[in-house]
Amino acid sequence: MINFIEQLIETLIFRSRWVLAPMYLGLVGGLVILMVKFAQEFIHIVVHIFSAAEQEVVLSLLALVDMTLVANLLIMVIFSGYENFVSKIDTANSVDRPEWMGKVDFSGLKLKLIGSIVAISAIDLLKAFVHQSTPNSEHIANEQMGWMLAIHMAFILSGVLFAVMDYIAGKSKAHG
Repeated sequence: MINFIEQLIETLIFRSRWVLAPMYLGLVGGLVILMVKFAQEFIHIVVHIFSAAEQEVVLSLLALVDMTLVANLLIMVIFSGYENFVSKIDTANSVDRPEWMGKVDFSGLKLKLIGSIVAISAIDLLKAFVHQSTPNSEHIANEQMGWMLAIHMAFILSGVLFAVMDYIAGKSKAHG
C-alpha cells in the first residue's frame, strides 16, 4: 500500500510539469503581441520618414531593436524552458531547427537570459541618451538617468557573477 501511494505521488509530481505548458503558450501569445507592436512602430517610421528628425528615426529604430531583443529573449525562454522542464520538442530533424535548441541547459539559459537583459537595458539606456539630445523633447532628469545607469550596471554585475558561479561550478564538477 505504501509503495502504491509513493508511486502515485511521484507520478503526480512528474506529470505536474505539464502545468507549465499553458504558460509557454501564453509567452507565444506575448510574442504575437510584440510582433503587432513591432509592425505598428515600423509603419509609423515608414509613414513619417521624410518629416521626422534624425533623432526621432534613430529612437524608432532603437525601439525596433529593443522589441527584437525581447522577442529573442521570449524564444529562448519558450524553447529552452519547455525542453528543459516539460518535454522535448520533436522537430523531426528540421533544417530550420536552431543549432542551440536542445543543447541549452538551465545554466546556459540563465547566462543567455542575463545577456539578453543586459542588451535590452543597454538599448533602453541608449534610447534615453539619444532622447536627451532630441530638440523639443521632455528631458529625463539626471537622477532618473543615474538610476537607469545604476540598474544597467547591476544587470552587468549580475551577469558577470552568474558566469563566475557557473565557471566555478563547472570546475568543481570536473574535479569532483
